[in-house]
This record gives sequence, structure tokens and C-alpha cells, in this order.
Amino acid sequence: MPKMKTKSSAKKRFRVRPGGTVKRGQAFKRHILTKKSTKTKRQLRGATEVHETNMASVRSMMPFA
Repeated sequence: MPKMKTKSSAKKRFRVRPGGTVKRGQAFKRHILTKKSTKTKRQLRGATEVHETNMASVRSMMPFA
């Protein structure tokens, strides 16, 4: 049986918290920021949790987390 591997893209994007929730960075904050309002950019700061409907796919990408 081959080894189970963690997806390299997933380990760069997600961190598993001690409680079991998964932390992710906010999207839409990389470029084309001039047309976005200050309020929008401010609300995109920091990290947030992965939604419960996406947890199964994240767990399958990170089997050892």
C-alpha cells in the first residue's frame, strides 16, 4: 500500500488549531486593491475558520492533521 501524503497546497494554506478547527487566510486581498474600499480591505485582515461544509475536503487533503 502506498504512503498517504499531505497535499502540498493544503499544508501551505491551512493550519489546524488545537480544538480541531482549521484556520485559513482571507481571499481577495492580494492585488487590485485600488478599487476596493478601505472598509472591505480592513474586514479582510486576519484569518478565519474553514466553513463546516468544506471541512471534509480539507481533512482528506491533510490526513495527518
